[in-house]
Amino acid sequence: MPPNKSIPVLKVVLLGDGGVGKSSLMNRFISDKFDNLSFHTIGVEFLNKDIDVDGESYTMQIWDTAGQERFKSLRTPFYRGSDCCLLTFSVDDLNSFKNLAMWKKEFLFYADVQNPDTFPFVVLGNKVDVSEDDRKVFEPMVKTWCEENNNTPYYETSAKTAVNVKEAFTASVQRILDLDHKFGIAEGNEHAINLKNKPSNKQSSSCC
Repeated sequence: MPPNKSIPVLKVVLLGDGGVGKSSLMNRFISDKFDNLSFHTIGVEFLNKDIDVDGESYTMQIWDTAGQERFKSLRTPFYRGSDCCLLTFSVDDLNSFKNLAMWKKEFLFYADVQNPDTFPFVVLGNKVDVSEDDRKVFEPMVKTWCEENNNTPYYETSAKTAVNVKEAFTASVQRILDLDHKFGIAEGNEHAINLKNKPSNKQSSSCC
């Protein structure tokens, strides 16, 4: 009987302004539920979900962080050790899109990322269920930003209707794998993710 194969744990952080739907996206992906009465996250919480990509199993440890400035000291210590960052905005909030650069800069600094060009980011434009009259951010604007930021993948999502939520989180794992292969294939690359050595962890919890 073959030995049990440990499942790598991939730490994925959701970042973005308060109210863009980070918690709703996480809960939709984890439990396929949406709560109209959900409250803003206070500090940081995380949940785990197993996922199969390219025939391999991974445990996604998804960290939901509070977007308000007053919680900055609570969220930033948890950036270290991340394998991917989901930069999130709401398509009905232009400022939340304009703040993506700020969120990326904050993450890179506090996560102590040595080479930003090799770190996996994915951009999520949430709340695509809003009416066209309420929409303030459009796909060409975001794609231009993504092209200027190392061709970051972009997904338009709706936590409310489940549009592209599973696809977006799956894409974050795929982004990790793609960049790990591209930049980590050279022996001795200290910034490679090295998935084979990732720890296994089945714990699901929350904090702060």
